[in-house]
Amino acid sequence: MSGKLIIFSAPSGAGKSTLVHHVLGCEFNLEFSVSATSRAPRGTERHGVDYYFLSPEEFRQKIDNQEFIEYEEVYHNFYYGTLRTEIERITSKGKNIVFDMDVAGGLNIKKQYSDKALALFVAPPSIDILHQRLVNRKTDSPEMIAKRVAKADFEMTFAPKFDLVIVNDDLEKAKKEAENAICEFLSK
Repeated sequence: MSGKLIIFSAPSGAGKSTLVHHVLGCEFNLEFSVSATSRAPRGTERHGVDYYFLSPEEFRQKIDNQEFIEYEEVYHNFYYGTLRTEIERITSKGKNIVFDMDVAGGLNIKKQYSDKALALFVAPPSIDILHQRLVNRKTDSPEMIAKRVAKADFEMTFAPKFDLVIVNDDLEKAKKEAENAICEFLSK
């Protein structure tokens, strides 16, 4: 069945993007929902592929115009959100949508779409391992890493509200868990 939503949420550095890229390569008729953000691109990220990069002013204008299904100010002037046009773009092709998003955004979409959405929470094995992953990826300043780790403690409290929690302590096992959950969900 097409038009279903698969949501991957996690604290930053838990491995949700890795799992999203994996399931996009599986035979699930998925297309990635490109989120909008007001943060600057990291590394090789590209506008319209990884994110729609907007200034904080542009983002707030779209909020005022009700162009988002959901959005969140994750940090001061660091917004993330899902544009209505992105959902329409993908479902008009008869595809299922996969999201890579923060915990609050994931729960907002699950609440709006209920049984049409599968919400997967990707948990790190521990906060210490999460911290090390963020350091190793070399995309954030030490100050931003400290903010992300502090936020991760809070985000972990929302895990029970998701349909399934995947602990990413063994990547191959986590990939298989994600595949199995999606396969079962899409067959309903």
